[in-house]
Amino acid sequence: MKNKKKLFDSLYNLVAVICCILLIGVLLYTVATLTYYGQENPRAVEVMERYVEKGVEETGAVNIVAGMILDYRAFDTLGESHVLFTALICVLILLGKDEKNMRKEFDSYYTVEYESYHKLAGDSILRLVGYLLLPCLFLFGIYILLNGQLSPGGGFSGGAIMGAALIIFAAGFGFETVDKVFTEKLLKTVTFVALTFYSFAKGYVFFTGANGIENHIPKGIPGMILSGGLILPLDIAVGFVVACTMFGFYSLFRRGSIGYDHKFMDQ
Repeated sequence: MKNKKKLFDSLYNLVAVICCILLIGVLLYTVATLTYYGQENPRAVEVMERYVEKGVEETGAVNIVAGMILDYRAFDTLGESHVLFTALICVLILLGKDEKNMRKEFDSYYTVEYESYHKLAGDSILRLVGYLLLPCLFLFGIYILLNGQLSPGGGFSGGAIMGAALIIFAAGFGFETVDKVFTEKLLKTVTFVALTFYSFAKGYVFFTGANGIENHIPKGIPGMILSGGLILPLDIAVGFVVACTMFGFYSLFRRGSIGYDHKFMDQ
């Protein structure tokens, strides 16, 4: 048994060293083939000119950045969204409390530490600020989310604003109030549906190239709210993922779960 373990450790170390050497070699070769500082890169200029000259025509988005990240490079943005989802799952695994642990620590942890020390919902100033800011934050987040194809903004920016609004909502009015409308099941469902829609809507570009396949969705009139083809629904999907991830992180770090079973807490 010891010989097998020793052999496995030796093989593991050998494979790790080989992989590191290969990675270093690839990175050094890439750096060596880069153009010198200040030297014009014909390929980069060609891509840039294509985006600038054909961007509005091919994507329907006045905001060229939105056209790049949600049309030409939509598959990359899909990967970024999955990174957020994967990070949320990892934090849930590391910090999440199961029902057994909650029952064991309920009397000592939740009643004393959580209620007395960590609870912010009773703060009158924070609650007043919440009443004033929350409608504005949600409205502004929706505005940024829906105008990504027209102006700076989109899914990541709008989702971050709405996620911050949910965090202020939880801090000012308590998790019990948030859980009545924004449960763990709802958060997971919204995130799953958003990522699934994005995957089916734009995952195929990995196989077909940057321009993908004609999806027959009207691009609309550039400058109008209903323009950009799939960019608007993709922005909405990304925004939901970002907002749910931000609130999920906050909830996990504050109480060890995304949603508590308040029926159990009241017993």
